[in-house]
Amino acid sequence: MPICTDCKEPYPKERAVLNYTTCLTCGEAQAKRVVHTTVPLHKSNYMVVTDRNELKGINNKGGFFR
Repeated sequence: MPICTDCKEPYPKERAVLNYTTCLTCGEAQAKRVVHTTVPLHKSNYMVVTDRNELKGINNKGGFFR
């Protein structure tokens, strides 16, 4: 059984086969700490957004969003 790198508890070997180094509980906690997302812009490229206020109005074809 592999050992979780965060809590030092064993976790299922199936997770290790998928290259996870944490148990499900610690992995979920790590995922919740992520504070960015990637969004597609209209007829353009992708943009990384870290501030929730920047996300308002993206892809709004109607013009400026307040």
